[in-house]
Order: sequence, then C-alpha cells, then structure tokens
Amino acid sequence: MFIPFGIYSKNDVIKPKRDFVPAGVELVMSPIELIDADHNRVKLSNGQTLVYDFLVVATGAQIHPEQTPGLQEHEWRKTIHEFYTIEGALALAKHLRNWQGGRMVVNVVENPIKCPVAPLEFIMLADSYFHGQGIRDKVEIIYATPLPGAFTKPIASRHLGDILDKKNIKVVPEFMVMEVEPDAKKIVSYDEQEVNYDLLVSVPLNMGSEAVGRSGLGDDLNFIPVDKHTLVSPRYPNMFVLGDAAAIPTSKAGSVAHFAVESFSENFLRYIDGLELLPSFDGHANCFIESGFGKGLLIDFNYDTEPLPGHYPLPGVGPFSLLQETEMNHWGKLMFRWMYWNLLIKGQELPLPARMTMAGKWKN
Repeated sequence: MFIPFGIYSKNDVIKPKRDFVPAGVELVMSPIELIDADHNRVKLSNGQTLVYDFLVVATGAQIHPEQTPGLQEHEWRKTIHEFYTIEGALALAKHLRNWQGGRMVVNVVENPIKCPVAPLEFIMLADSYFHGQGIRDKVEIIYATPLPGAFTKPIASRHLGDILDKKNIKVVPEFMVMEVEPDAKKIVSYDEQEVNYDLLVSVPLNMGSEAVGRSGLGDDLNFIPVDKHTLVSPRYPNMFVLGDAAAIPTSKAGSVAHFAVESFSENFLRYIDGLELLPSFDGHANCFIESGFGKGLLIDFNYDTEPLPGHYPLPGVGPFSLLQETEMNHWGKLMFRWMYWNLLIKGQELPLPARMTMAGKWKN
C-alpha cells in the first residue's frame, strides 16, 4: 500500500525466506495439489506426499480480478490498477508519477478482503500524496464500497464518520459491482448504479487457496470453516486453520493472524497432551490506519466488542490514542514495520496480550 506513493520500495517488502526459517524446520517449496484430510496426507505438485499427524493450514487469501467481468481486460495495469500485489503496486506507482489528475475511484468488489481498512488508508494517503504533488484540486476521489459506509460500527462511525468528508472524499455506499466497462471507464453495480472514473483502483474479490477448493474443505470462497474460538475444523479434529485461510467472523488482518497464532500455540500443546481445547481466541484485532499528512488512527476490537475510544496499550496514557487522528499513531504504523521483520516473523513474543483487554477503553 505504501509503494504507490513512493514511501516504500520493492526491497522494503521482500526478504529472503531463509532469514526467517528456524533451525530444525524442513522447508518444502512446492504448490499444493491436494489436501487429503481423510487419509492425513498432503499431495504436492512436485510429486511428493507429506503424511501428517496434525495439520495447520495457513494458505491465506489471494485476489481474483478475473472473477469480475471487465476488470482484468485490456485496461488492466493501464487505467485499472490494484495494490495488493508487488506487480500491481509497482505499476500503480509508475502510473501515479505521471498522472495529471481526474476522477480516481477506489472500489471494493466484495468482502471479506485482506486488511479491511487498507482501501480507506489508500484513499487518505492518496489525498495527502496529491496535495504534495500540487494537484489535489485537479483530483476527485471516490470510494465505492459494498458496505453501508466507510465506518460501519456505530461508535467508530460517530468518532470518525466525517473524516473522509473533511478530506473531500466522496463515499458511494452499498455499491455491489457487477461489471467494469473499461472502454466507457465506468463500474456498474447489480442495481444498475454507475460510477465513472479516469483511474480505477480496485480491491478485487479475495478468495482462499484453490488447493482448498480442490480438496473440498472450504466454503464458496475457499475459506475453511473452523470453531471461531479454538480454530479447529469441525470435520477433522486434527486440522487447525490460522490466518486468512479460516472462515471466522473477524477481520482478515495481520494482527488477527498474530493473536490467533499466540492463542493456538498454547492450545495446541494442550491438544497433543490429550487435554480439552480451550476457547481461547476472541477474534482480537487491532489496526493502525494511515490517514495522511503524517497522522494515523488506531482501532482495537474483537468478536464481541466494537472499536472503542481510549488509549492503547497502557491504560490512561497510551501512548496510542484509539479512534483519534494523531501523529503518534502514524509513527506506530511505521514502527510496526521494524517489529514485523525483527520480532513477529521470527516468532518473538510481543509484550501485548493475545486477548483483547478493556483497560484504557471508554464505553461510549
């Protein structure tokens, strides 16, 4: 998301895998042909078969622009872009460097998507970027979303509902895109709404791994149903699903994957010792949201509690303010990059609880 605006480069987001594989782990690089859960084995495309006692599926989510008619046709990576892949982000960065203005439409095809706040961050960073380029008065920014608004939870909407309006960003709610007409430069919804664009930045349909679909394990979008508190499959008691691959009612965000892994680790040790699984994962998610001009927002929530105002992670003092636009939240976002590569990916513990805490939050 930062690449299109020149904040990060390709080298900032790609690292050698060997730097993050601990000793004693055998890394096998191959696409998955089939998960044969009935016989406890995984068939790989390289011809190898892996037999398992326990299986942890973490196959993530991928974008599928080909699922939306017209989206990936002759204007793909020309006047139609995405920022969820390295190739897409680099192509969009090149396009924006030479763009002189017009109507930029950012649309979400369907939920769930990886990092639900990313489209909001993109449009606010775009607003800041165009100001910096001196062409903001030549750019109209429109956000077309299938949701009823940019912020859908009542308290978050009350605190943040006017932030896009203040930035002169128009929201088109409940827009379920049916097709893109690249020659006419417009997106068309199922109820025949039309939104014209000069530049379309789309968040395509997100789906789970095709291997999950071939294996008959997933739902219509190839995400695997699991118990939302234990992350175990109801069909196969020795199969756990982590991160975006799981069909659970929470955000497909990095923080969710992190907190789920922490909860899973302790529970899995109980499981292999023959103990009952605990309902330990509460759907905890927190997200820094870049809002442009060196500021950011922070939200913290779980299955049962919507984003609330207050301070995080230290009660009363923060240092990060919830549901408020601050410079500290922006620096928290940037600081997380270092933490990601140096702590999270290497399996180091963070001094933050996996379960959401109400400490520091205000119930209003």
